[in-house]
Amino acid sequence: MKHTENESVTNRRDFLGKIVAGATILGIPSIAPLNLQAAFQHEEMNSPEEDPNAWVNKIKGKHRVVIDVIRPHDILPFAWAKVFLLTNAATGTPEKECGVVVVLRHDAIPYAMKNELWAKYKFGETFKADDPLTKAPAVRNPFWEPKPGDFKVPGIGEVAIGINQLQDSGVLFCVCNMAITVYSAVVAQNMSLDAAVVKKEWIDGILPGIQLVPSGMWAVGRAQEKNCGYCFAG
Repeated sequence: MKHTENESVTNRRDFLGKIVAGATILGIPSIAPLNLQAAFQHEEMNSPEEDPNAWVNKIKGKHRVVIDVIRPHDILPFAWAKVFLLTNAATGTPEKECGVVVVLRHDAIPYAMKNELWAKYKFGETFKADDPLTKAPAVRNPFWEPKPGDFKVPGIGEVAIGINQLQDSGVLFCVCNMAITVYSAVVAQNMSLDAAVVKKEWIDGILPGIQLVPSGMWAVGRAQEKNCGYCFAG
């Protein structure tokens, strides 16, 4: 069926309206749909140092999985990657022969960013991300360079599920540029700041080794095209 231009505009506005509604649910003031629409009409990819398509080609391994992380959920977004590696190793496939991709999108984007941004923009409160150790809204990225003993699982013991630790095991991480675009604009308005400046600061604050991708959905799709099984982080 051929869609008319009016239908395309309507669909786009519906989509932007849902994003605005999502921002309201998040507990921060929404911004006018026209402002969001203007943001999407500009080139928003801010090309990262590495071409996202080249990054996708790093996905290799006998057994592959993409873990779709859309929101904070205690330790689960990072524990599943470790579980995949540990259980494959236990059944005869070492880490180096596994391919694990973690996509940080929607409300999970702060996990891709440095501690300073968590403190400055109160990511713990904004994104409902509690610190697994204090159980209070996080003022740091609890999964970046954790201390020994920070994470323990009953029946298993200490687990190395820091982002840097998983990267050392070959896990690939990416973060959604679309979500950064939307949420940085919302947060900027809430704090009476320039949206472009806030977005640049968030992108500049992405942790080492984490790839900025056009969208999380783009990354999930590309990973599945690379024969990754799909795991929803919950």
